[in-house]
Amino acid sequence: MAAKLRRGLSAAASLALVAAGAVLTGPVAHAAVGDVTEYAISTPSSFPFGIAAGPDGSVWFTEDIGNKIGKITKSGVIAEYTIPTAGSNPIGITAGPDGNMWFTESGTNKVASVTAYGVITEYSIPGSYSKPMFIVAGPDGNLWFTQEWISKIGRLTTSGAFTEFSPPTGNSAPEGIAVGPDGKLWFSELGANQVANVTTAGVFTEYPLPSPGSDPGGVAAGPDGNMWVAESDANKVAKVTMSGAITEYTVPTGGARPVYIASGPDGRMWFTEQYGNKIGTVSTQGVFTEYPIPTGSSSPLGIAVGPDRQVWFVEDNANNVARIATGRLAVAQVPPAGHPRPRYLRLL
Repeated sequence: MAAKLRRGLSAAASLALVAAGAVLTGPVAHAAVGDVTEYAISTPSSFPFGIAAGPDGSVWFTEDIGNKIGKITKSGVIAEYTIPTAGSNPIGITAGPDGNMWFTESGTNKVASVTAYGVITEYSIPGSYSKPMFIVAGPDGNLWFTQEWISKIGRLTTSGAFTEFSPPTGNSAPEGIAVGPDGKLWFSELGANQVANVTTAGVFTEYPLPSPGSDPGGVAAGPDGNMWVAESDANKVAKVTMSGAITEYTVPTGGARPVYIASGPDGRMWFTEQYGNKIGTVSTQGVFTEYPIPTGSSSPLGIAVGPDRQVWFVEDNANNVARIATGRLAVAQVPPAGHPRPRYLRLL
């Protein structure tokens, strides 16, 4: 039965759900797990980098060289918005607490917001050039981002006030960042070969990674209460407990270069293999499955789960945004009278 649910609902099941007042949020027939659908970005050679789900039901992405922010609907319709400052090189993007998307401008030392309609507001980071990289909404209602060149963690209010915090290790070159189940901001330290966390009050803790020169990049909270880190040069994915115990798992494809990682709706961690040209998954017990990308040498980078419960990623070299089927289907129930929002049944 589980396998059938992954492919779609039987006619009897569909009728039963309709009789119970349920409404399907997507098509009944779903692609097989691992099937990839690619969508070409209109701007040529835009080099998409970061990606994140938005509160408007779209998936948003940055165009590093295209100097634009793009969004794509679940049906594949793409809209692009030009960033006011030329040469901004946007990298990371996240949904903010204010209903807008927020992104970093690594080329112009700014952090910016964009509304669902494409209105962009930019905020200049005080001081010297810092190369802001990845960004996440914190549990305190602020935006938190990494500053690779000056080895700091930045905090930004939605009104544009900045605060910077320095990790204990100098020249640590922080990159990926994510909120942990402990309410701390966890991040990778590319230059120090460490994973670290910082409280919203600015207190740091750092943990060395076992593999030397692992080149840690993407960081994500897992369904098991641990943090997960992609180690590009070590060709590994690491699990980090809240107390700093680290377990590394080697990616089956040699030289795959796992770069960014996200927690999937199926209880697995999903990650991009930049050189392997695959999307990989790893269970919380360290079991891998890999799925090839149709376009060769696509150089997949950012990865995120969309509002449709499928995994979305960008293909830097191929200039595509892509979706890979996870086998998960969301069903929304019609709310009772007076209930403001629909409830959801998740079929596994």
